[in-house]
Amino acid sequence: MNTLTDQIVPFAKNDTPSIIVHSHLRWDFVWQRPQQTHSRLAQHFSILFLEEPVYSDDDKKTLQLTSPQANIIRAVPYLPASLSSDYDASLIAVRGLLREAFAADRALALQFKIPVLWFYTPMPAPAMLGQFRESAVVYDCMDELAQFCGAPNGIAARETALLAKADIVFTGGRKLYESKSRFHNNVHFFGCGVDVEHYALARSPSTALPEDVAHLQGPVAGYIGVIDERVDYDLLGRLAESNPALQIIMVGPVVKVDPGKLPKQPNIHWLGQRDYAELPAYIKAFDVCLMPFALNEATEYINPTKTLEYMAAGKPVVSTAVSDVIRNFQSFVSIAHTPEEFVEFVHSASSAPDEHALRAGIEHASTMTWDSIVLQMKNLLDDTVYIRASACISVAS
Repeated sequence: MNTLTDQIVPFAKNDTPSIIVHSHLRWDFVWQRPQQTHSRLAQHFSILFLEEPVYSDDDKKTLQLTSPQANIIRAVPYLPASLSSDYDASLIAVRGLLREAFAADRALALQFKIPVLWFYTPMPAPAMLGQFRESAVVYDCMDELAQFCGAPNGIAARETALLAKADIVFTGGRKLYESKSRFHNNVHFFGCGVDVEHYALARSPSTALPEDVAHLQGPVAGYIGVIDERVDYDLLGRLAESNPALQIIMVGPVVKVDPGKLPKQPNIHWLGQRDYAELPAYIKAFDVCLMPFALNEATEYINPTKTLEYMAAGKPVVSTAVSDVIRNFQSFVSIAHTPEEFVEFVHSASSAPDEHALRAGIEHASTMTWDSIVLQMKNLLDDTVYIRASACISVAS
């Protein structure tokens, strides 16, 4: 087991439970809901952010622990490649590694003596529920993962099992809220939030444009986020062909998509992933921000985080007709129902943005901060832990 790279700062109240997060997204991946949430909850709780295994040819099983910020421990399991085809065996191995870590470090064990188990994916739930004397179980359903490309077998059944054990369920979209409320009586909708001060840097004269886009001439349309099966690549190609002078910047990692099949027009620039700190500078280079989502199973339940980020940056936004975007943001976003409308809206927004809509978007984004959302989550979690603890005391007496 690796030692921590930084000292872990204990949480302020010894009677406050810690959190073990089970995440399908890595801490250093695109900065989104799990990172935004737990970087803030770390002000109140100790967080152990447990990622999915990394498989290698090494026969050893290890758990790498690092501390990306105060009160957060990132735990990355490394397992032999021979386990890669057996997910449940992998989970048992990961569970064993975590128990070994607690046995080897008394301070760590005390830190996570009565943790909340917080799941972003239901896949590890059967192996982890009931194994760590948890004080409560949270299911933060940010996406309908069962409808994503390459979804693991059995994910729907595992979600059913998790919903049966969860004390509280959060959802990242209104449509997700409506779906999960049919199966649980304590579901709360918390849509996307935004770090307003961070994205407001796109409006600051002192923010310099990144070197790899500063030289581009002509109107610029841009996208920030994961590039996967949710993006409409035919639509992007059509947009690029509609105006060769329009520069299209795509910032984000390419995942589950063959890079060789991406549109190759010379005015589309695939830049790859950039650090979260750099994103406002890239958005500053955009004349219009894109949400070119395909309307398919993978996007049926999404409530894109980037909507508010674009709005806080003071940029016009053009989106395809995603259900939650229509429901939550139609006053601030140009929503296209056809490819022709999408192309038209991009060109009009880049040449003559609606200043009233931009100001309204900035104002609305300022009311939807991650700070306020996470505080509401924390208050609900505190109540849930208290109610569960009171019930246990009542039964014991």
